[in-house]
Amino acid sequence: MAELIAGVEIPDSKLAREATELMRDTLPPLIFDHSRRVFLFGSLQAAAQNIRPDAELLYVAALFHDTGLVPPYRSDDQRFEMDGADQARAFLVSRGTAEADADTVWTAIALHTTPEVPYKMAPEIAATTAGVETDVLGLNLAALTQAEIEAVTSAHPRPDFKRRILQAFTDGFRHRPDTTFGTVNADVLEHFVPGFRRTDFVDVIENSAWPE
Repeated sequence: MAELIAGVEIPDSKLAREATELMRDTLPPLIFDHSRRVFLFGSLQAAAQNIRPDAELLYVAALFHDTGLVPPYRSDDQRFEMDGADQARAFLVSRGTAEADADTVWTAIALHTTPEVPYKMAPEIAATTAGVETDVLGLNLAALTQAEIEAVTSAHPRPDFKRRILQAFTDGFRHRPDTTFGTVNADVLEHFVPGFRRTDFVDVIENSAWPE
C-alpha cells in the first residue's frame, strides 16, 4: 500500500523505491528528511498553483537536490546544485529513464536555488523550487493548511532546522568558494566563513581584459 502524507501519495514504483533506499543509506537524516519534505511541500504547492508535475520525476528531483552538499556526492570544482543534478541524471539514465525526463530532473535540481526562473519552466522544475522555498525560506506557507504542514513535519520533523541547514550549506561549499559567484550561496559564506569576500560583479566588469 502506498504511503500517504498530507494527502500526497509517495511514489511506490521500483525506481522511486530504489531512490529512497539509496538516499536513506547515503544522506544524513537532516538532508533526507528535508528532501522528502521538499517533495511533499512541492506537491502541495503545485496543487495550490494548479500545476501537475510527474510525481516520480518530482520525487527523484527532491531526493537528489541537496546531495551535492555531502560526500560521496560533493565535488570540489562546480556548484553544489550541479553535483546533485549530475547524480540524479546518472541515476535515472542508468535505470532506463528517457533522456528528456532525466534532463528535466537535472534542470530542476540545477535551478532550485534560482529565484523566479523555475516557475516559467516544466511543472517538475517549478514544483521542486516551490518545495525548497517552502521548507527552507518559509515562502507561501499560507497556501497550505495547518493540518497539511503538521502532517508533513510530523512525518519528517525539522528540529533546529534553520541553524542545521545553514551549517550544512556552509560545510557543503566553503571549500569551493569560487562556485558561489552570482548565487545565493555567497550569502551563506559571507555570514559564516571568516575572511570570505564575495566576488563583486561590478569589479569583474571594470577589471576585465577589455582595454576601455
